[in-house]
Amino acid sequence: MSTPSLHITTFNIHKGFSQFNRRMMVHELRERLRHLNPDLVFLQEVQGLHLGHAENHHNWPVAPQHEFLAEDVWGASAYGQNMIYDHGHHGNAILSRFPILDAHNQDVTHLQFERRGLLHCRVQLPEGPAAHCVCVHLSLFGYSRRRQMGALADYLEKMADPGAPLIIAGDFNDWSNRAGHHLASRLGLHEVFSGPSGFPARSFPAAMPMFRLDRIYVRGFAVQRAEIHFGPPWSKISDHAALSAYLSRHGR
Repeated sequence: MSTPSLHITTFNIHKGFSQFNRRMMVHELRERLRHLNPDLVFLQEVQGLHLGHAENHHNWPVAPQHEFLAEDVWGASAYGQNMIYDHGHHGNAILSRFPILDAHNQDVTHLQFERRGLLHCRVQLPEGPAAHCVCVHLSLFGYSRRRQMGALADYLEKMADPGAPLIIAGDFNDWSNRAGHHLASRLGLHEVFSGPSGFPARSFPAAMPMFRLDRIYVRGFAVQRAEIHFGPPWSKISDHAALSAYLSRHGR
């Protein structure tokens, strides 16, 4: 088995608050991510701006959450603003130890009250061609999710060579496990946890995961191992568990 060359993590961070918004946890979140120490981090529900939190919490970070989390560890970061309101906005983010060559947030909103986007970055890894990395947070509604997965496949078929390395990670809200078949057939991806069982990891709620909502799909990589980060202290930080995968390039 080849040596893992890339450690990636995906995490729905619940805007930096614990389940039911009981406590602000963005500082604890930063420490846990540093302890985990991945090369690439795919984050959902990232608070880019919230004027109320800044007023109500004395230690609310001055910088947007993705910059605060990346500071001094991940030299590159990108943020895709999706949901905008009077007092701020939130969306998806990617943090990277490696150069982000370009970034684009593709609007895939289907229902206007539930704005969604796909944050696409090309990341120059230490070896081989740049990898296409996409952070997603799909709809709570099945019909909208199917539309969004179709839009994701359409977009990547235009933007990425069929043989290019590809990582798609995030909160798919895919209760019925339909994303895997769709993404495998259209984009040649496989999910890192599924293995022979065909089932992704249970990731929600973080205290005792029952539902398979969060995913990591890859193309052009071999999966060395995958981990679910649930229970304390993770369950005190967000209502979702974090997922990690250790990957190596095919043929290395």
